[in-house]
Amino acid sequence: MSLLVTGAGGGIGQAMAADRPVVPLPRRDRGGLWWEPLEGRVHIPDDQPVEAVVHLAGEPIAGQRWTEDSKRLMRDSRVLGTRSLVDWMASRVERPRVLVSASAVGIYGSRGDEELDEDAGVGQGFLAQLVADWEAEALRARELGVRVVCLRIGVVMDPSSGALSEMLTPARFGLGGPLGSGQQWMPWVHVRDVVRGFLWALDTSTASGPYNLTAPGIARQIELARTLGRVLGRPAFLPAPLWALRLAFGELADEALVSSQRAAPVRLLEEGFTFQHPELEPALRNLIEP
Repeated sequence: MSLLVTGAGGGIGQAMAADRPVVPLPRRDRGGLWWEPLEGRVHIPDDQPVEAVVHLAGEPIAGQRWTEDSKRLMRDSRVLGTRSLVDWMASRVERPRVLVSASAVGIYGSRGDEELDEDAGVGQGFLAQLVADWEAEALRARELGVRVVCLRIGVVMDPSSGALSEMLTPARFGLGGPLGSGQQWMPWVHVRDVVRGFLWALDTSTASGPYNLTAPGIARQIELARTLGRVLGRPAFLPAPLWALRLAFGELADEALVSSQRAAPVRLLEEGFTFQHPELEPALRNLIEP
């Protein structure tokens, strides 16, 4: 399979490349294939075979205080970028047979203790609408005869990038307490299961539409903080109160840091996908311990 991957330089893309040959689609011309996602231009020769596309590209959501400019870039990088890909597919004589697009559990908004399967519907807020529009652009490829899968990824547990990498340093100093009340559900997933989920979606000809890519053993944020502390042999009691999170991160605090999504991988489990790391503490030990 000639597998084209956007965002191949990120944590998931690099992990995927260790399992399967990929053709990266960078944003700069390096003498081969490249694209300009915001300008709607994809530079791939017509005679270059592309059988499948994994779409991972998008500006980071966390790690910065949101501004109107940063929110616009987060949205455009996903919505316009996905539109560019699908428009390119429409221009091809030989189209890819499958598009597996990253998505996010943020589509549900903050829903408290409500159990969320793939039919739960779009929630409220900036992130929910962003993800809904992102998925809508990807699903347009169905009209071209392309099989489309949208994987609604939870919080990826990867010590080298993303949320876990940011949690490790304070946790090692005993500062990894709960965010806000800590009672919000945190739909985590081991990075290896994320890669396996993408490969499953590529290879399973019946897979189509949205899937929650979250571990079955979902935990509240306070459970995650305490479990991480236990794995590291450190206390985890110093909280980050909501007022301080709002002061430091603004809108991001409510939309991402303390939002609650009790998202379950209902469709994946029903259709035969198995998680290698379904429970939190063994997953963290696998990622952190030598």
